[in-house]
Amino acid sequence: MIVGDVLAVGSLGGPLAAKSSSGGSSYSFLIILVLFGALIYLFVLRPQRNRMRRSTQLQHQVEVGQRVMTASGLYGTVAAVEDDAVLLEVAPGVTTRWARAAIGRVVPPEEALGLDGVQPPADGGGPGQ
Repeated sequence: MIVGDVLAVGSLGGPLAAKSSSGGSSYSFLIILVLFGALIYLFVLRPQRNRMRRSTQLQHQVEVGQRVMTASGLYGTVAAVEDDAVLLEVAPGVTTRWARAAIGRVVPPEEALGLDGVQPPADGGGPGQ
């Protein structure tokens, strides 16, 4: 009778059954946690690091005469380059000093002229011609 009670307790999910099932779930939790960390690295941290690297490289390669746009949206031509600052000419004879980190991007020449790939009409005439 005592042996039957012991077997019944073991088969009902007593302490022995709990230990075996929790050991497997802790390994699967650890694997899921590692996979989650790897996904965050691949889809969030690594692309952000690449964007920061490209931005820093662009800011250090700015040369006099280039058209740039600052992070705040101001367009200007680089008039002078200093250690950690640039002078931007925003209008003829008007220069402003900006930190290199404020340069958002270098503007291609066609965008600086306001063309943005727009071709003039082939007939050369205006709307009334």
